[in-house]
Amino acid sequence: MKSAAGSWSHSLKFLLFSAVGIFMFFIPITVKGKSSIPLDHLVTWVRATAGEAVPLYALLVILLGAVYPFYTKTWNRDRVTTTFSLLKVVGLIAAVLLYFEWGPGWLSDPNMGPFLFEKLVIPVGLLVPIGAVFLAFIVGYGLMEFIGVLVQKIMRPIWKTPGRSAVDAVASFVGSYSIGLLITNRVFKEGKYTVKEAAIIATGFSTVSATFMIVVANTLGLMEMWNTYFWTTLVVTFLVTAITVRIRPLSSMDDSYSGGEGQPEEVVNEKYLQTAWRSAMDSSQNAPAFLTNIWSNLKDGFVMAMSILPSIMSVGLIGLLLAEYTPVFDWIGYVFYPFTWALQLPDAMLAAKAASIGVAEMFLPALLVAEAALVTKFVIGVVSVASILFFSASIPCVLSTDIPISLPKLVFIWFQRTVLALILATPLAYLLL
Repeated sequence: MKSAAGSWSHSLKFLLFSAVGIFMFFIPITVKGKSSIPLDHLVTWVRATAGEAVPLYALLVILLGAVYPFYTKTWNRDRVTTTFSLLKVVGLIAAVLLYFEWGPGWLSDPNMGPFLFEKLVIPVGLLVPIGAVFLAFIVGYGLMEFIGVLVQKIMRPIWKTPGRSAVDAVASFVGSYSIGLLITNRVFKEGKYTVKEAAIIATGFSTVSATFMIVVANTLGLMEMWNTYFWTTLVVTFLVTAITVRIRPLSSMDDSYSGGEGQPEEVVNEKYLQTAWRSAMDSSQNAPAFLTNIWSNLKDGFVMAMSILPSIMSVGLIGLLLAEYTPVFDWIGYVFYPFTWALQLPDAMLAAKAASIGVAEMFLPALLVAEAALVTKFVIGVVSVASILFFSASIPCVLSTDIPISLPKLVFIWFQRTVLALILATPLAYLLL
């Protein structure tokens, strides 16, 4: 009887906690006219309730993040770590100047410092720790194992990742890249992804959320064809990932686990549902105590937020300044011009510059082509999301994880994804519009 009771308790944990996780991360609901996932609504409520305390909280997180590498004596571990540790100090200085309104005119320009602080730093600073609490329900009690078995035959052949990575992919599209990367990093540290698998997921699935895509679509005047834009973006993003996993640098990355030994996903060829249930029960049975699990996730989320926020303030600001005050992205645009010209995009040079500027901040391409031809707006709207990587937020997020992927590789993967997205999105745009 005791065994039966234990079995029932594991089943109940799996079903109840997974249902909470699915609801918080994947089920859009409408609150006060805004449709989004409950986690986003919760973050919005916290921000509205806390009011003036939120910017101060963000500043405190940036302060702790800037100090942390020096406190732990890891700031000079290697050249990249040293660079980003110093950049975090720059981010702290920029945040202090913004908070106390001491900064020069260029810093206080609404499209510069305030944009980064209000639109990226504060939402990410709240979303990552709060999301980390509910992340326990997604990764701790068997949901990833259950889904993983069922979609294993799809994920492994197409994207060369375990079935459980499907949860990452969906979480990014309905939540955000920060949530997707939080899941990826957690699962990677548990030895359930190899270095290569984690890098594929981080650079191939962790895109901006559907809610932010609405902002892009609104800016480009594409809301009348929202479904066409959304599904085209989703298809192009995942097709590009299916290609990039087969070419360098991703194809040649280390396929070993963090710490040496991992927990490879069991290959299933029959009795999928029974095996999925058994895997979920094993995970539920071996899960740590509920409060221990919540606390562990919250701590990880807060440390990740500490790492991300000062990087967004410094790296993001540098990218925006380069885009606004230098011809750097005009020059980079010439690299993409042969592609936009060959694809016969209207405003080919403008489209090329928009494609290049996406590496600074994914929203900038939409602003640049807002008055362009419909085909150009549609293609750039798709490319800005499908390229995934950008310096104002997602690249610092990836570098803040434990996944050992270098900055040059991230930039090269961004270039690959941008070119491939242009090639795939343009014929689709001509076909659908």
